Amino acid sequence: MSTVRRPDHRNEHRAARGGHATGLRHVLTHLITPLLMCIGMGLAYLGAFAHPAPHHLPVAVVGQGRSAQLLAQSINDKAGGDLDVRTVGDRSAAVERLKHQDIFGAYVISAHGAHGAKGAKSEAGTGGTADATVAKRASHGADRAGEAGALSASAGTSGAGGAAGPGKPAPELLVATAASDTSATVVQKVFTPVAAQQGAPLKVTDVAPTAEDDPTGQGIFFLLVAISIGSYASVAVIGGAGAVLPLRLRAALALGTSFVVGLIGTAFAGPVFHLVDHGLGGLWGMAWLYSAGILLIGTGLHTFLRRWTTLGVMTLFVMLNFTSSGGIFRPEMQNGFFAALHSFWNGAGFVEGTRSHVYFDGYGLSGHVWTLVWWLVVGLVTVGAAALAEKRRRTAEAEAAAHAAAVAAAAVAATVPEPAPERSGRPVRTAGGAAGAGQGPAEAAAELAGEREQEMEEAVGV
Repeated sequence: MSTVRRPDHRNEHRAARGGHATGLRHVLTHLITPLLMCIGMGLAYLGAFAHPAPHHLPVAVVGQGRSAQLLAQSINDKAGGDLDVRTVGDRSAAVERLKHQDIFGAYVISAHGAHGAKGAKSEAGTGGTADATVAKRASHGADRAGEAGALSASAGTSGAGGAAGPGKPAPELLVATAASDTSATVVQKVFTPVAAQQGAPLKVTDVAPTAEDDPTGQGIFFLLVAISIGSYASVAVIGGAGAVLPLRLRAALALGTSFVVGLIGTAFAGPVFHLVDHGLGGLWGMAWLYSAGILLIGTGLHTFLRRWTTLGVMTLFVMLNFTSSGGIFRPEMQNGFFAALHSFWNGAGFVEGTRSHVYFDGYGLSGHVWTLVWWLVVGLVTVGAAALAEKRRRTAEAEAAAHAAAVAAAAVAATVPEPAPERSGRPVRTAGGAAGAGQGPAEAAAELAGEREQEMEEAVGV
């Protein structure tokens, strides 16, 4: 009589639990990257944009004589470091400084407001007090950047109409919204109470307006976002799917991709959304430089960071880059850390370079282009370092494979008995022949090591 053995379900359940535990550990390990991205993005964006406030924001009082000096000094004293107020002799000099982005607002004292030293002292005292109050509250209103274009336009229209009285010439505020719409908004909030002391509405004149289809001037910032995403997302593809290619081909792919990304960005800025109405060739050149720097740096870093490459490029070109670019708030409206990054980071080079090229007749453009060039140089150096590292890695792997093949050949020679000599005079096989036969295992080991390396590159890259 035969007996039937029942299946052991306990072993099956135990094996299933072990598989689930392994899968869970695998998922939890890979969740570290998005959680670190969440923390980094929160720290970067909230740290840069949560509490904007002026820090030594340069503005000017236009006028000659003691009244202008008293007003500027009073505003400086009451602002407590929020503003950096200086005096400018005439209106044309103020316009020139605005177009050079030396100042971000210029208050032109009207003839009535400048009449008499005694009146000037009274105006400076009350105006300065009101200005200090507004400057302290400027951070709460500066983030409403979308309303600034309409606000400036309506203020200019109402100011012009309000100054119709023959005996009350209106004070005038000069701004350049193309340099920074949020800074222009803050400056207007500061000087509106000062003008109110003269009993006349403030006339706002924009000496450097933005393109008609980009009233806030922030389209350049979102163009930066689009080009950046196209660039660093391509890094993952080139590093992962292209891991089987030599580094020189990956670098060539990076340069070619940056060419296409620059064309796409230029199309968005020009014929698609009309953010820029001239100088598209120069815009493409800066977009290509910017994208090529990101792609080369990312391609080089993939050799060292592997699965952490995405987190690395996001830290460099999103968290620290977007927040310090000056596209939303200029460095004078941010804390010291992001203000310092603005002076040399590649996103700031692109945004400020585009502004200079499109709106300010190329003033200061060369410095911003050099910023982009230096980041491209950093990318080339990173790729060079990656090439050396990969060469050393291949050499080490080849030596390891050769050593393993030699050990295997020696083991085979030790276990296979040497055949007895034959009387027919045919050559006798020795251990040396067995060693020569080890050539096959050596090649197989090297090939297997190469396949494993390629599989690992593809897995961690994607």
